[in-house]
Amino acid sequence: MNWPIDIAVVLPTYNEWQNVPEMIARVRSALEGLRWEMIFVDDDSPDGTSEVVREYARWDRRIRLVQRVGRRGLSSACIEGMLASSANYIAVMDADQQHDETILPKMLERLRADALDIVVATRNADGGSMGQFSAKRVLLSRLGRRFSRSVCHCELSDPMSGFFLLHRSFFMEVVRRLQGEGFKILVDILATSKRPVRMGEIGYCFRTRKHGQSKLELLTAVEYVFLIANKITGGAVPTRFAVFALIGATGLVVHLACLALLLYGLHYGFVVSQTVATFVAMTENFFLNNLITYRDQRLRGASMVSGLVSFWLACSFGAWANVSFARSLLHLGLPWYCAGFGGVVLSSVWNYSVSNLLTWKRLQPRRADGLPDNVEVLTGEVEPLP
Repeated sequence: MNWPIDIAVVLPTYNEWQNVPEMIARVRSALEGLRWEMIFVDDDSPDGTSEVVREYARWDRRIRLVQRVGRRGLSSACIEGMLASSANYIAVMDADQQHDETILPKMLERLRADALDIVVATRNADGGSMGQFSAKRVLLSRLGRRFSRSVCHCELSDPMSGFFLLHRSFFMEVVRRLQGEGFKILVDILATSKRPVRMGEIGYCFRTRKHGQSKLELLTAVEYVFLIANKITGGAVPTRFAVFALIGATGLVVHLACLALLLYGLHYGFVVSQTVATFVAMTENFFLNNLITYRDQRLRGASMVSGLVSFWLACSFGAWANVSFARSLLHLGLPWYCAGFGGVVLSSVWNYSVSNLLTWKRLQPRRADGLPDNVEVLTGEVEPLP
């Protein structure tokens, strides 16, 4: 007789090959006596993370790999990993060993006993600790807690947590409405629910990363703010578009500053000054969008040149459309500020749409990496499936 899986553990990865062996060993030990599976969702890591996981999966059918080619992002990886499992109870945690896997059985027991939708492992409750968090990351965590109160359907002490266990039925309630962008999948899930969430928390001590680099950056905090704004507006404005538009606004400032410098500082003619200022602003927008808005599809090396040219072309047509549409609205009798705003909206939507299609199109599959040097796969003894 085949018994159902007690718990599935989803681990999104990018450049974590050094952490994979110990992470597998830790989860095996923590979940001893339970029927479990581990699902690694790897965004085609160039360091060969997927090959390391695949080697373990050959020896243990409880270890699975979802290798994503052409798409990236922690939230979307978590969603795909959860959808790939048939388990009723699904945990999400990082693969960098900073989350304490030993509390997984306790989280599962709490979820079952109290009939909860989700149990969150928190650093801000009894038994919890930030560990050796830097002051900057502690500040970001506290700010995230304040922002989350406006959208989450429950009182959450650690909204920045990436470690939680939920019931499949609750996940299926919200999955089709999830934004699925960025790094903070927990707030996305809780804010998407149309009803009060039955939630519990269990404290844990956050560990120090042993290998690799942290993915948490200041850009993550910016992305988080836009996620909150997206949920407040009911998803009317996509987060990526909001960031794109904000960067466009900085381009306007750069454009006017450059124009003033060329006109009054260097005494160039207006046409030359306007042309140069336009290209300077578009170039600034391109690099900021490449760094922030499309960081999961970031262009590097030679691809940046072709990307910049396509961005110039897209924005040049957008500027022409802006002026033409605004002039038409003005002729229809609309106030100048309404006409100008209409032109800006049209060009912004155009630039964003074309940039998605041409400049930051889906990543092309990379070469298949082999195992990194000095990788030893410890297979151990494999327990037979029931």
